[in-house]
Amino acid sequence: MSDWNSLSDSTAASRLGAINGGSDKRALFLKQFSGEVLTSFEERNIAMPLHRVRTISNGKSAQFPVTGVATAAYHTAGDTIYGGTVNASEITVTVDDLLVSSTFIPKIDEAMNHYDVRSIYSSEMGNALANAADKNVFSIIYQAATGSGTADQEAQWTNGQFASGAKGTIAVSADSTITGQEVVDSIIKSLETFDANDVTGEKYCVLTPAMYYTLMGADTTAMNRDTGGNGSVAGGNVPTVGGVKIFMSNHLPTSDAGTVPLNESGRGATPYTGSDAYLATLKGMVFTKDAAATVKLLDLGVESEYQIERQGTLMVAKYAMGHNVLRNKAAIALV
Repeated sequence: MSDWNSLSDSTAASRLGAINGGSDKRALFLKQFSGEVLTSFEERNIAMPLHRVRTISNGKSAQFPVTGVATAAYHTAGDTIYGGTVNASEITVTVDDLLVSSTFIPKIDEAMNHYDVRSIYSSEMGNALANAADKNVFSIIYQAATGSGTADQEAQWTNGQFASGAKGTIAVSADSTITGQEVVDSIIKSLETFDANDVTGEKYCVLTPAMYYTLMGADTTAMNRDTGGNGSVAGGNVPTVGGVKIFMSNHLPTSDAGTVPLNESGRGATPYTGSDAYLATLKGMVFTKDAAATVKLLDLGVESEYQIERQGTLMVAKYAMGHNVLRNKAAIALV
């Protein structure tokens, strides 16, 4: 009779996680988990496509060139043309600490459990990272609108109209009762302000849920097809107002605009928190891609490892990126 531990009597198992019977028995499991985290992140996150993003392979920061404007003047016959000057500077965006979302699954719990939890955990981890990214980016855009960002060095990027925080805000309503048409009017006023100050590029508007549904549920020019509106109550969306794409988010900064806890280095939530007179009444923001910039050092990634000493699997989703104001003049807060 053979020993129970003898390899010669072992049954050849079809390992579901192995690639073509390879030695790594978890290779396919990790890829599936990674894909679920990435899908969840992309579905939940809305801020990344709405601003400037640059990826670096190494280093701690990236520089965004800032170029001034050229001038023109009439030439007098016989005078020497010496050439004008165009100022130049740069804006630095520093990478924050590694932001992680993790979970540990004990082997005994997974064995006893009657339903799969890994797909649920992967979605939650992707959501957690997406929420943090949205909060940080929108907080930076708010700083651009109110002038609290310190990035701009060129005067033509922060002219008189945007010289103070109050100039970067537009009041939606004079009283506490806000109508859908007042939301439309504030967006149109933002576009007028941009055009009056030579702010070009595609415009975006992100509203709080309360303002979004106020806009959608009212008989406004945005919803009334007789006046050219293309919103749909049945479809539950407000596609555009004045050519501006409308989004809704719970992640606009508030009076306690914290994002995620700081770690030992102090980098993390600190650059994206703050409080001022407008946060408590913030209803939305209108901006272009030039309002904020993000630098990615490590894009969204996932690691998984079975730990023998702990008898379970540790799963970690992570990214390393940083954010900063790129152009104060390119954002307006609706308050």
